[in-house]
Amino acid sequence: QVQLVESGGGLVQPGGSLRLSCVASGTSFRINAMKWFHEVPGKERELIAWVTAGGRKNYMPSVQGRFTIIPDNAKNTVYLQMNGLKPEDTGVYYCNAPFLTVIDGVAKEFDYWGQGTQVTVSF
Repeated sequence: QVQLVESGGGLVQPGGSLRLSCVASGTSFRINAMKWFHEVPGKERELIAWVTAGGRKNYMPSVQGRFTIIPDNAKNTVYLQMNGLKPEDTGVYYCNAPFLTVIDGVAKEFDYWGQGTQVTVSF
């Protein structure tokens, strides 16, 4: 059983900040990699930031310099610090993480999604 739970969303004014969290739990082994996605109605879910299993953090240009991934593997948690928020950042944020599960003696990787957390940036 695997579960990812996002939290930390809310209403914030342009230029403000929020810190989202994604907490992983379950009996499967979590690979220390995670992706953050942003979804707006009428548009496909968009990858905006991710950290590799090796710990490298990557950002799409739309959030580069404003968002920061902060892993805390001991707590099975990854934070997304969002600064300088813009109205276009409004939407639902999802985390996605791979887990290893043993099937017939073979470790296989599966991706899991959280339920999402709503962020609204407006006056």
